[in-house]
This record gives sequence, structure tokens and C-alpha cells, in this order.
Amino acid sequence: MLDKSTKSGNVNFSEEEIARFDALAETWWDPKGKFKTALDFNKARLRVIESQIKTHFECADTHSPLTGLSIIDIGSGGGLISEPLASLGATVTGIDASAVSVGVAKRHAQQNNVDVEYRHQLSSEVVKEGRQFDVVINAEVVEHVPDQKQLIEECASMVKPGGLLILATLNRTIKSFVIAIVGAEYVMRYLPIGTHDWRKFVTPTELSEWVGDKFDLHHQVGMKLNPFTSTWHTTSSLDVNYIQAYAHRNKG
Repeated sequence: MLDKSTKSGNVNFSEEEIARFDALAETWWDPKGKFKTALDFNKARLRVIESQIKTHFECADTHSPLTGLSIIDIGSGGGLISEPLASLGATVTGIDASAVSVGVAKRHAQQNNVDVEYRHQLSSEVVKEGRQFDVVINAEVVEHVPDQKQLIEECASMVKPGGLLILATLNRTIKSFVIAIVGAEYVMRYLPIGTHDWRKFVTPTELSEWVGDKFDLHHQVGMKLNPFTSTWHTTSSLDVNYIQAYAHRNKG
């Protein structure tokens, strides 16, 4: 199949990647579907994301601790991050290049009576609109786009002064190739074969450079799967999956 990736101007997505996720979109929330392991991973990832947001903004310990915060989830997929954060009181916008995924996310949010603004849109379009948010999240997306630097720069530009940028991806190491490609896709079949291209994995140093000097790295942690219990937990190793939280230096 021809690579129809485009990385010029405002267009920064791969038609091949979108088609792959379109085909799986209806199973985003299925606990027995192809994204079962991703759902388990998401629970652990959300704990880190929620903790960083609450700590940074000194959120009160209430039923809706994120009330008053605006959040955008770049590459929101089926809403696995957007919906839980909205249920905690945040005003959440989820954007995705896959119209099918946006449709799935909208239906799931409506079924659960959760208010999320989902849009079939690219990050470059949000930048053009001049919108900014208290929290910008880009989780497991940068490894799927042609121009990775452009995407991270766009995400950084959407953060309000004093806000938070949360990034999550896969490190480009020998260990990640063995675990995330060979193990997860070919051996254990946690993910469909071809989900990831190891060459597109991003190192923590690369992310920091693309984020720019207006931000301070406040927290970074790795994620690790226990193969015996099938549960995910945090680890100090950033060799495979990892999450970073950057705080905007300008307090406004």
C-alpha cells in the first residue's frame, strides 16, 4: 500500500494510520475486544494524568475536582481519556483525525450522560482558531503522525500561561522494539500487527526539545505491564511507555 502520509502546511496525518484506527474504532470501549489491553493500560495512565492535573492546579478534594479547568485531548480516539476527565468536572474538548472514532466517542459519552465536545479536527486547525487550554494532552499519538515535531509544537502553543502539557508515547529503544512490537503485536497479540512503527517511537529528549524552552519538565514516569497479573503500573524506567508533564513557565 502506498504511504499517503502528509506533513506539509496544516495537514499532518497518515491516511493509512487513520484507516487502521477506523477499522478498530467500534471496539474502543469493548473490554473483550482488540483494545482490551489498551483499556487496562488507560486506567493506569489516567491515574498519572489525573494526579498531575490535581497537583499542578491544587485541585480541591471534591466529587468534581477538575471543575473550572479547560482540557483538550489531542487524538482523543474513542474518548478513553476525555470522558473520564469530563466526569471529574473539567470542560473537555476531544479532537481526532478519524471521523469514525469521533462518532464512537460521541455516542459513548451520550450513553453515559457525560458532556464532552468532540470534534473531527486536526491540532493545526485548533491553533489557527487561537484556542488555548489549561491542560493539553497528547497521549500515544505522536508516534502515528508524519511530522512529529510539528505536532508537539502545536500542542505546546495551545497551553495557557501557567498551564500543563501532558505527553505520553513510546521510547525508541531496543527494549521497546522487543516488548511493544515483537511481544505486544506478534507474540501476545495485545494489539493488531502493524499498530506501531518502531522508527516513529520518540525519545524523552526529543520530546523535551520539541516542547521548547517555555516549559519545565515537572514529572516523568514509565508504564510497565505485569505479564502474570495483566496489570499496568508505573516504573522509573522510561525504556518503553512513558508519560511526561510539562508546566508552562509564564504564570500570566
